[in-house]
Amino acid sequence: MPDRFAYGMSKGAVRTMTLSVARDFVDQKIRCNCVCPARVPTPFVDGFIAKNHPGREPEMFEKLSAAQPIGRMGRPEEIAALVALLGSDEAAFSTGSADDIDGGATRLR
Repeated sequence: MPDRFAYGMSKGAVRTMTLSVARDFVDQKIRCNCVCPARVPTPFVDGFIAKNHPGREPEMFEKLSAAQPIGRMGRPEEIAALVALLGSDEAAFSTGSADDIDGGATRLR
């Protein structure tokens, strides 16, 4: 997508920071992972659609949803569930990872 320089750079920075923190603290048994969600219906997404496609909000919401390989946007509780898992003992062997929770957007396109 055009005009996404700052957004893309910040995403890359989070991934690099995750690796750095994971490496710096692994000896202290402190883990660091990052979660990389795709589109989730939030006030930000609603505002983006309203600003860029006034009067076409329902149509554009459906278009953005259909653009996900899984056919819909994620739900906030799905993202929260992954965060809870990563913070739990169930994920005790995970550190330095970037976990895509994106309905296949990263790997299936």
